[in-house]
Amino acid sequence: MRAAQVTRLDGPSAVEVGDVTDPTPNERQLLIDVVAAGVCYPEVLLTRGEYQLKPELPFVPGSEVAGRVAVAPSGSGFEVGDRVAAFPGFGGFAEQVVADPDFVFPLPEALTYEQGAALPMNYLTCHFALRTRGQLAAGETVLVHGGAGGIGTAATQLAKAWGARVISVVSSDARGEVARQAGADEVVLTEGFLPAVKELTGGRGVDMVVDPVGGDRFTDSLRSLGALGRLLVIGFTGGSIPEVKVNRLLLNNVSVVGVGWGAYWLGAGGVGFLRRQWDELLPLMESGAIDPPIGIVRDLDEAGAAIADLDERRATGKVLIRLR
Repeated sequence: MRAAQVTRLDGPSAVEVGDVTDPTPNERQLLIDVVAAGVCYPEVLLTRGEYQLKPELPFVPGSEVAGRVAVAPSGSGFEVGDRVAAFPGFGGFAEQVVADPDFVFPLPEALTYEQGAALPMNYLTCHFALRTRGQLAAGETVLVHGGAGGIGTAATQLAKAWGARVISVVSSDARGEVARQAGADEVVLTEGFLPAVKELTGGRGVDMVVDPVGGDRFTDSLRSLGALGRLLVIGFTGGSIPEVKVNRLLLNNVSVVGVGWGAYWLGAGGVGFLRRQWDELLPLMESGAIDPPIGIVRDLDEAGAAIADLDERRATGKVLIRLR
């Protein structure tokens, strides 16, 4: 089969597309014919050897896919031909991929395969962030950084579905339109977002900040919180990892909350946590409340360019690779 492989660790240009050995599922795994694969920020880091997981070269990246079941063992809960999304971890940038049943999810007819491939990483991460770590309540106000990106639009749609008001932070007016289409109530530009947020909240501040960016905006994010506010640390796409002076947490009784979705289900939560998350989100998928914005879609031959699109911030919404 054809697949994209990381062959060296010098960035997205290290991705080469060619023929590889077909994957062989074991007695409990499913084999999936991949229609579309999502591109995530960890893939950017993997091409440089900067991710915490360091697979042996060459390897096929691709942590989330959507497609049709080609092989399904008895007792897996799936049948050949089922429409599914999956989180295989690796191997998704290929015509076929294997995955354990715990990481395979039914894809409603209301969603396309492209939308399905945009769901596992971003929406399950944001479900964990808002529900488990942030304890979001209806009526609260949420500030979302990177509001036009994959995590930002996912956080916006889920927060809105659960009754929150969303203020989205974006870098340009064009990205602001993407954030609004995802459901943001208000949009502010990155430059000067703190005074804008204070004005929009009548000086009170927000209840929660969703931050997948990090960098030098972190201190102003803390200042944008109201009493008992929570800042959810999801990632550092801005490049630098900020440091916090903990006396700032005392001033307004605010919290900085780590969101390690993978660390949770690999540990205390267990792998069954992912299917429970998916099942809770299914009604939102079927109702249209979850409608992942799709940005750039490339063919498999352009897998390296798709990763570069994310690395160089050319895309809004979700970057995808189409295989069928």
